[in-house]
Amino acid sequence: MSDADLAAHLADMAGRLLITVRDSGVFAGKALGSAGDATANQFLCHALRETRPEDGLLSEEEKDSFARLEHSRVWIVDPVDGTREYGECRADWAVHVGLAIDGVAALGAVALPGMGPGAGLVLRSDAPGVVPPAPDRLRMVVSRTRPAREAVAVAEKLDAELIPMGSAGAKAMAVVLGQADIYLHTGGQYEWDSCAPVAVALAHGLHASRVDGSPLVYNQRDTYMPDLLICRKAHADLVLATLAGLD
Repeated sequence: MSDADLAAHLADMAGRLLITVRDSGVFAGKALGSAGDATANQFLCHALRETRPEDGLLSEEEKDSFARLEHSRVWIVDPVDGTREYGECRADWAVHVGLAIDGVAALGAVALPGMGPGAGLVLRSDAPGVVPPAPDRLRMVVSRTRPAREAVAVAEKLDAELIPMGSAGAKAMAVVLGQADIYLHTGGQYEWDSCAPVAVALAHGLHASRVDGSPLVYNQRDTYMPDLLICRKAHADLVLATLAGLD
């Protein structure tokens, strides 16, 4: 199985497991989120260690091993991106399975199990679609619970519509699917929040960078990655300049 097929298969299967856990009726709220995190993490990490034993691995739900720093190929996974949304039985959560090669988000799959019919959607870096054109008034996805001050300020400058949404993966894929135009985040994230979504976004021809325009670099000793911009390439310079001009 190719790396791309593996990423998509694992993201899809983890999503199906999460739906099963949710629909079991045994857990609710925070307990559901914890059960989902543990179940999906165990599946993903065991599967990757079995199928790609020579690669490194970084998961949000496992203690970090700096042995990954010795590898050029490192799988970076978020078993449940948007644990709160998953625990609340919302649709805006995701499963991330990404592969960083020499620090670059080389490929990935993002499953959106709560969206669409059946097991939802899986967006893949190896099967890019056409991003729909932007409307006259741009739309910016922001956190539904704590929208970043800088993102709100940029939206005001651009007269962009704010769209509250849950997980980072759901917000990034909203841009890929043409449901939004800008995802600007400055509130703090980690590598697992963006590796797979960035790989998918780049494959779809979108811009993805830090908010100062610098590249996103993965498999670092410190996995904290505080900011992110995903948008159409045609809007990148405008958003970056607007952000740089904020007081």
